[in-house]
Amino acid sequence: MKITLVAGARPNFMKIAPILRAIEGAAIRGEDIQYRLVHTGQHYDKAMSGSFFEQLGIPEPNVNLECGGGSHAEQTAAIMVAFEKELMAHPCDWVVVVGDVTSTMACSISAKKLHIKVAHVEGGIRSGDITMPEEINRLVTDSITDVFFTTSEVANSNLRKAGVSEESIVFVGNTMIDTLLRHENDFVAPAFWEAESLKKGDYLVMTLHRPSNVDDADQLRSIFEVIDDELKDHKVVFPVHPRTRKNMESFGIKPMNVVMAEPLGYFEFNYLVKNAKGVITDSGGITEETTVMGVPCITMRNSTERPETVDIGTNELIGTDPENLRKALKQLLSGQWKKGNIPPMWDGKTAERIVEWFSLNLQK
Repeated sequence: MKITLVAGARPNFMKIAPILRAIEGAAIRGEDIQYRLVHTGQHYDKAMSGSFFEQLGIPEPNVNLECGGGSHAEQTAAIMVAFEKELMAHPCDWVVVVGDVTSTMACSISAKKLHIKVAHVEGGIRSGDITMPEEINRLVTDSITDVFFTTSEVANSNLRKAGVSEESIVFVGNTMIDTLLRHENDFVAPAFWEAESLKKGDYLVMTLHRPSNVDDADQLRSIFEVIDDELKDHKVVFPVHPRTRKNMESFGIKPMNVVMAEPLGYFEFNYLVKNAKGVITDSGGITEETTVMGVPCITMRNSTERPETVDIGTNELIGTDPENLRKALKQLLSGQWKKGNIPPMWDGKTAERIVEWFSLNLQK
C-alpha cells in the first residue's frame, strides 16, 4: 500500500509526525505499507523549519511544491495544479490529509479527481462559523473524504448528521497529542527565560492572530488595556504573529508588562505553556495542548471547533469582548479555574490506531 501524506503548514507537521513513525514501524514489521511525504509549501519559514523538523524527528519531505503566497483562490489553484502533477508522477492508493488548512482541501480535491481515496485526519470537527476559511476547508474536504479519522465523539456526531456511514468513521483520538506526549520531556526554556525572570506558575502565555481580535485598532488596544489592568503582578509572554506585530506597530500599541517574543520552536513554546499560570489565545490547537497539560486556557473566540476542550478540558470560550477577558482573568487569578480532564483516546497512541486501520484494510 502506498500512502501520500500531505502537510502545508506548521500545525500539520505536529499531526503527521507520529503517523510517519507508525508507518515506518509497520514497514519494519514486514507490512506492505510505505509513504511519500508532500509539503505543499503553503506556509514556510526558513528560520524555523529546520529546527522544527529536527525537533519532531520529521524527515525532509520527498517534495516541496512551493505553493506559498497569493490570495486564498490563487493558493488553492496553485496547490491543486502542483499536487495533481505530483500524484500523476507518483501514484498512490491513499492520500492522507490532516487538519483544515487550504492544502487539506486543495489536495483532497486533486486526489478525488484522479480517483484516489482520501483519508482525513481530524475529520468532522466544526466551528459552525462559515466566515472562517478553515471551516470552509473542513466542509469541502469532508464532503469528498472516504474515511474519517476523528478526535472526539462530537466530531463523530457531526459526521453522522451529515449522512456519513458508520464504517467510514474511525474514532482514533488526536495525533497532535501523540506528539505532545512523546516530546513532553524534551521541552526547554526559551533563551529569554532567565533574562525576563520567568518562574513556573507566575506568568501567562498569549497568542492572538485572528482578524476579529487583531485587525481593529480599538479591539486590540482594549485587549491590552485589560491585560495591563489585571496582570500588573504577572508578566505575559507573547510570541507575536507577524501580522499581529505589524498591526500593533501601525496602531501604535505598546503594552506594559508584556514580553514581546518572536515565534518560538515547538519545544520552547510548549515549555512556556506547560509552566504558565494560564493561556490567552484565539487559536484552536493550543486549547487541546493546554487541556492535556492541565493549564487554564482562555479562548477569545465566539465559537470553537474543539468543544471537548471546553466541556471536558481546561478551556473556556469567552467571546471577543475584552470585558469578558477581564472577568476570566479575575477568576483565574483567584484560583477558581476548573480543573478539567483529558478527552477519551487522547493517550498518545492515535497514530498507531490509524496505521492499524490501514494494515487491516491492505487488501480492500
